[in-house]
Amino acid sequence: MRRFKNILAVYSDTIGADDVFCQAVALARENAARLTFIDVLPERYATEAAVGERRKRLERLMHAVKAEGVSEVRTLVFAGTPFLHIIRQVLRAGYDLVIASADGGASLRNVYFGSTATHLMRKCPCPVWIVKPGQSAQYSSILACIDPKPDRPAGRKLDTMILDLSTSLATSSSAKLHIVHAWEVEGKDRDTLASEVPDETRAALKKKHEDLHRQRVQEMLKDYPLATIDHQLHLPRSTPQKAIVSLVDEHDVDLIVMGTVSRTGIPGLIIGNAAETILTVVQCGVLTIKPEGFVTPVVLEEALEGV
Repeated sequence: MRRFKNILAVYSDTIGADDVFCQAVALARENAARLTFIDVLPERYATEAAVGERRKRLERLMHAVKAEGVSEVRTLVFAGTPFLHIIRQVLRAGYDLVIASADGGASLRNVYFGSTATHLMRKCPCPVWIVKPGQSAQYSSILACIDPKPDRPAGRKLDTMILDLSTSLATSSSAKLHIVHAWEVEGKDRDTLASEVPDETRAALKKKHEDLHRQRVQEMLKDYPLATIDHQLHLPRSTPQKAIVSLVDEHDVDLIVMGTVSRTGIPGLIIGNAAETILTVVQCGVLTIKPEGFVTPVVLEEALEGV
């Protein structure tokens, strides 16, 4: 199934640029998608000669892209604030995926915050894929992070998008798919566990809630062809932060597919605490998906104050 039809790849003068190039070409080929490479030079470096050289470099790359079987490819070069030009191109051309690297090709731990990557994950209206430096375009282990709850109809749609993408990617890459839902005992039972109760009662309450969460997850998964995908379900009683970071290390995860959290009624995205914690510690690729109804604070004419 074609998950992406119009891909925008950020090709900058960094160590991670070649990794973005390989991942973008592989996805465009697999999805028969249109592919655009964009390079944005900060104003202080954007001399006429520098812009011309960047444009020539991208044009040379296009021969290699077409040789890889991608027929629809174009290039864009701008001068200014990178994330603003990238997001405005998404608004103009309706891209359904942005691929970028961690700035400078350094470890993700050190570059996420204050970087172009962070701005894109928080403000770009379409999914954003941050590629791990030095990583193969063919992933072998993917982690899908979901949180199905009956009182979260918007979250249900976000979980569906996460599963749609992660199962598709696992199939195309022949990767093992790990699905995680971290849970905790809720309601009055949480108060009961905090009190002195027999071990049998404690164990029964935990099992009751684990079974409930398992049922919710399995209800979602029944619509997916998991019989044809090597997969494993994880239902740890834990916080999302601890569960995801632990699974990344334990299963050598290459790519995390996860949703982001927005403030209702406020343009722009505020990444939730779980996601922010994860992004500061993981050393793998991350594909973040926006909730339905997300509105970017970036506009075509000019950036809103405070962007």
